[in-house]
Amino acid sequence: MKALIYDGEKAVYKSDAEIPVRQEHESLIQVIHADICSTDREILKGYRPDFRGIMGHEFVGRVVESDEKELIGKTVVGELNKGCGKCLYCKTGREKHCLERKVIGMSKDGCFAEYLTLSTHLIHVVPEGLSPEKAVFTEPLAAALEILHQVKVDPALNAAVIGDGRLAYMIAQVLSLTGIELTVIGKHPGKLKMFEGFAKTVLYEDYMGNSGLRELSADECFEYVVDAAGNKTGIELAMHIVRKMGTIVLKSTYAGSTDIDMSYFAVNEVTLVGSRCGPFEPALKLLKEEKVSFPPVELYELKDFEKAFASSSFKAGFDLT
Repeated sequence: MKALIYDGEKAVYKSDAEIPVRQEHESLIQVIHADICSTDREILKGYRPDFRGIMGHEFVGRVVESDEKELIGKTVVGELNKGCGKCLYCKTGREKHCLERKVIGMSKDGCFAEYLTLSTHLIHVVPEGLSPEKAVFTEPLAAALEILHQVKVDPALNAAVIGDGRLAYMIAQVLSLTGIELTVIGKHPGKLKMFEGFAKTVLYEDYMGNSGLRELSADECFEYVVDAAGNKTGIELAMHIVRKMGTIVLKSTYAGSTDIDMSYFAVNEVTLVGSRCGPFEPALKLLKEEKVSFPPVELYELKDFEKAFASSSFKAGFDLT
């Protein structure tokens, strides 16, 4: 089969990779579409240095083999994290934090291939009428919805999203559904125009003074700040614009590190919430009911992966049909 494999330094295209063999309690899925995520780009920069294997974790596909016969032929999406099923985390609904978990495209073979295997309990059937082109957004949209699962957002207050990329766009749409006063802060005027229908937009440079970030009044700050910038400038700005006793939600994952004064959080009583994967069923419902919408994915053949990774479109991915 065709596959895109990370060899520890770079992505390598193969046309003769072996089709995976499913194990007990797994299903074999034929991939229809697979999208590139910022995390995939970070893997190429060294984000997961121990990983070797097929990349990718955002997909929609069709089940071709499964112990659960009713799934065969169904169009599906799938969660990323398979736990051991026995530890405290797995037994208390926190499988994605299992110490022995396997994550597709990051610690086990992923979806940038014609086939993948996935634990059957991680599979979600795509509702009738929801196209694969839209269903492929389920995983990142679920990550955006995780914020509302973790944080009790008061719509009478205000919120800011730092970042003007794909994840920020999804997060902003989800937050806008609450009715909250929303501001999106980005570095690219062209990208920020996409947000104007449901949020106020501000350029990052507007927060800069002569010698760094300018001083702000409490009225200029925000009760909730989501860092989806994808680099260390995001958390730096978030700490500057959040109100005392406010909440920062950290969505950025990237290779590298940054220095943070931890006493800042104690002194200002600011809550810092790490946020990762989220619930698939609500995401599928929002997509089905067209409560959120996204630009079309720019699709490539797998062998043209370099062009796909270099694309500046809203979202790039692979057509594997």
